[in-house]
Formats: sequence, structure tokens, C-alpha cells
Amino acid sequence: MSEYRKTTVGELYFVTLTVAGWVDVFTRKDYKDILVENLKYCQEKEGLEIFAYVIMTNHMHLIARRQEGDLTELLGRFKSYTAKKIITAIEANPEESRKEWLLYLFNHFAKTNTQYSKYHFWNYTNYPVLLCTNAVIDQKVEYIHQNPVRAGIVTEPEYYTYSSACADSPLVVSEL
Repeated sequence: MSEYRKTTVGELYFVTLTVAGWVDVFTRKDYKDILVENLKYCQEKEGLEIFAYVIMTNHMHLIARRQEGDLTELLGRFKSYTAKKIITAIEANPEESRKEWLLYLFNHFAKTNTQYSKYHFWNYTNYPVLLCTNAVIDQKVEYIHQNPVRAGIVTEPEYYTYSSACADSPLVVSEL
């Protein structure tokens, strides 16, 4: 594994998970809920501590750490599992108007990488950035919370449900 993608146990990281081709999959609540459900599982069963997050239309940011176990390895398993769940949800959704197009794109992305058999959903790297000062942590939290505002989805960070800035967020985060 490249040094660029390695994480250290117990350290705090800003990570970004991006959909292959930056395809806007998470415009549907059902698909975002799959991510939330599996992040909750990772919190409860895998020791993932999440301090801030946002799920955008084609990517997700987290400030997270693991006190025991490798964060990069866990995120790899998370991405593998959620990719399968989301692809299955797309295939099974009779109201998904973009079904053919989405499956075509994810199949196309799989053809360029022999690691994937039929579909390639998530990009490979998580872009982990070690957060080593309070100023950097504060900057990344602000970046995460302002993401939906900058995208024009909401006017204030606390209005976006799939973010730790929202009091009604479906995912509970830890205090920094």
C-alpha cells in the first residue's frame, strides 16, 4: 500500500470517499441511508469514531479515527460492502429513472480495472489527511459543514440533514 494512503492507529484523519466518475448517486435518500446504516455499524462494531461528516451527491467526508485497527482497512471493507448494497438497491429500485445509465457507468469503470468484476462504485483511495493541530481540525470541520452550502443545496449548514452540522442528523458523532 502506498504511504500516501496509510493511516496510523489512534490518529485523527480527514478522509474523502468519492464515487467513481463523480456520479451523483446520493441524490436519493435510500442510497444515503445505506451509508448511514453502515457507518453506524462501523461505529458500534468496528470501533470507528466519527467526529464530523457530510454525505454529498457524489462523495462523503469524514473526520474519523480508530483506536484499535487500521482505519484505511476498515474504510476499504466499508466501501466494498456499501458498493454492493447500493448497486443492488439501484437494480431493485423500480422508481430509479437513472438505473440503466448508472449501471452502465459503473460497469464501464470496472472494465478499466481488473480488480472489479462487474461494477466499480467507489474510487480507490480515501485521501487520508492527518489532523495534527486544533487549527487544522477546525478548518476541516468548517470545510465539511460548509460543503452543502457551497454546493447550493442549503443556505445554512445546520439545514442539511446528512451532515454532523444538523441536530437532526441520522448519524450521531463524537465530540472532538
